[in-house]
Amino acid sequence: MKPEETIDFHIRWAWHKIARMYNSEAAKYGSTMAVGYLLLSIDLENGTPSTKLGPQMGMEARSLTRILKSMEEKKLIVKRTDKSDRRMVHIHLTDLGKEKREVAKTTVLNFNNLMYEKISKNRLNAFFDVMKKINQILDNI
Repeated sequence: MKPEETIDFHIRWAWHKIARMYNSEAAKYGSTMAVGYLLLSIDLENGTPSTKLGPQMGMEARSLTRILKSMEEKKLIVKRTDKSDRRMVHIHLTDLGKEKREVAKTTVLNFNNLMYEKISKNRLNAFFDVMKKINQILDNI
């Protein structure tokens, strides 16, 4: 079987192109795609428990810790201890983090708008159905 005949080849191929595009755009703002995704994953009002960010993003704790530390140093986030459970830490966006979040949001929306312009709704719905099914299958392996 040729690589281009496998399912994972096409998923990986597209994802690498998307990641390069997002990283290229993020670099214009001194950032990365991973930081952008984290900014978009943090609840604007209540913050997000740090323990929920890793699983939400499919990221290892070690990598997440390194990125969060970098984001804290760049003043994009602050860590706050939960008032009711002192063991829990919530990640909150700073004003600068909120500004950078808007840049990330605009970038994602622009990509999605382009895809919706170029690919019919029926084909996109079929794509979403297939990707959901692939994820369900992988969850049960």
